[in-house]
Amino acid sequence: MNETLSVVRSAKTVSKCIATSRLLGFVRMMLMSHFFGTSIFVSAFFLAFQIPNMFRRLFGEGALSAAFVPVFAESIERDGIEEANKLASKVITMLASALLLILAGGFIMIALWKKCFSPAEDWLIAMPLMNIMLPYMFFICMVALFMGILNSRHHFFVPAAAPILLNVVWIVSVLFLCPVFGSNVEQQIRILAWSILAAGLVQLLVHVPMVLKYGIRLHADFAWRDARVHKILLLMGPGVLGMGLFQINALIGKFMAHAVAPWAVSSLMYSELMVYLPLGIFATALGTVLLPTFSGQAARDDHKSMLQTMNVSLRGLMFVMLPAAVGLGVMAKPIIELIYEHGEFGSESTMHTARALWFLAPGLIVFSLYKVFVPVFYSRKDTKTPAVVALIAVALNFLLMVLFVIVWPAAYKHAGIAFASVLSSTFSCVVLGVLINKQIGNPGWAEIALSFGKSFVIALLMGGCVWFVISRPINGSLVTKTLRVAGGVAVGLCVYFSFALIFCKNELRILRNK
Repeated sequence: MNETLSVVRSAKTVSKCIATSRLLGFVRMMLMSHFFGTSIFVSAFFLAFQIPNMFRRLFGEGALSAAFVPVFAESIERDGIEEANKLASKVITMLASALLLILAGGFIMIALWKKCFSPAEDWLIAMPLMNIMLPYMFFICMVALFMGILNSRHHFFVPAAAPILLNVVWIVSVLFLCPVFGSNVEQQIRILAWSILAAGLVQLLVHVPMVLKYGIRLHADFAWRDARVHKILLLMGPGVLGMGLFQINALIGKFMAHAVAPWAVSSLMYSELMVYLPLGIFATALGTVLLPTFSGQAARDDHKSMLQTMNVSLRGLMFVMLPAAVGLGVMAKPIIELIYEHGEFGSESTMHTARALWFLAPGLIVFSLYKVFVPVFYSRKDTKTPAVVALIAVALNFLLMVLFVIVWPAAYKHAGIAFASVLSSTFSCVVLGVLINKQIGNPGWAEIALSFGKSFVIALLMGGCVWFVISRPINGSLVTKTLRVAGGVAVGLCVYFSFALIFCKNELRILRNK
């Protein structure tokens, strides 16, 4: 039980850093909405930014980290820090080499696309931004591997705090650099793209002192004929396949949205940020801590502790995520009006973004479950099972996206793309949960289901009370918009926690870490 409580404490540390980053992310998106709205230029920027992010999730936070962390942690335990250093050097050299080759290929493909296929004007706007931000992929993937090294040493603060730097650089660029050095929106967006690239380098550099503090000494090492490296590659293969298709599918979704309407990509990005705030603060923070924790338990073949950790994690996570999902769905339009609707972001942009958020908000629940389920398999060096499930989910997601884009009304096609990801993620979680039960054991599904049911009923009661408060007619001033949202949040918190004190005492104890 002490190890389980340690997970909760570490997750709290990570969640504080992620909360700061996400709040700064809100500031940056408020500035983006104010200065650029949902124009074609900002949609092109977000589309170009998706490409390096895809590789970050694939090589950095996805398949490579999932394969590297368990093997690296095992090497420290069994072989000592010197051998672990050698392993890390080999993996980082291999990753850097692969990323440089991908970069070269990316530049060539963009050049050929522009020369041979006569792309439309909106793509011509995005291509220079792709060229600028593609190298961000190199820095952020290296950052993700450094994060894996530090997390394996059970240090979570610096890796969790590093994304704050991206938001700080982004905000400074929008407020000061873009207006000073850009005479029009297109120039300002390009300046912002260069700032993102610089932020990637800064994030990488801040990890170096902490890596050195933990005795990790890295150097170029091309001696890749190492059984541990081969083990990582074997573990990584299925993950790259599954995660790669998943990320490509997500990118295709953005391309579909870009084809649907000029405002669709930016509307999706603005709505996704609303979901990423609670998801990052709680689910991503917990998932970051769970992989090394599960890896240690799996190395000891301690299935009982794994199941106990999963039980506590799921009950605590659902207690938080259910009201967050209901609250976002009920308050989507008022929150977006308050945060984004100013400057170039008008009432029409608010409606587009709110529609996407209505269909994306339920995803908070299944996206959170996925953050708990997948580390269970990765910790046991099983990257194949999540990959196979992901392949099926990717196919389902793609079919649903195409279906919704074809049959849904024009104003909701981008929302259909978001909803497809929610449905396919639900499928993944159900399958992974069944497989965990078969392979490891029952984490206490009855207790988890009872906890879920109580939290869900209370969240629905909360949603009804919040809707009653925010549906009252108001004038359009900033003060009244703020009071409406603040009143809705206050009523929601009071209702939810009042009932929780009676019906969800155990879940409250988990959050209080007692």
